[in-house]
Amino acid sequence: MSVWFVRTALGYLGIGVLVGAVLLANRGLPLWAAVTRLLPLHIEFLLIGWMVQLALGVAFWILPRFRTGPERGREGLAWLSYGLLNLGVMAAAIAPVTGLPPAVSLLGHTAQALAAGAFALHAWPRVKVFGDKS
Repeated sequence: MSVWFVRTALGYLGIGVLVGAVLLANRGLPLWAAVTRLLPLHIEFLLIGWMVQLALGVAFWILPRFRTGPERGREGLAWLSYGLLNLGVMAAAIAPVTGLPPAVSLLGHTAQALAAGAFALHAWPRVKVFGDKS
């Protein structure tokens, strides 16, 4: 699971940096007037797609495991979080670029918030006091 989060985060990083390079090049050497419409995609991919997704992947990996039962708890919630987060990033990033209604972007951000909630529900039982053996 953490591998999926981290690899996807690195994919967003690569695409976000590439879009950022195009945006920066466009400022010095105007390529195409519509390039500036890529800014929301650049922001969503780097801020949420890369940073948040990387943090969730590392949290899934590093939080203490359980001694009995499934060692990482209810992984279904983490998978739900992964799906909602990526669906939300895509909707929130692509809607302004393609001219879709603002409601699509709002739905994307709502999916991102639900993803955070689902991951919190997954991770909360794994948060322990340092030295706790349970």
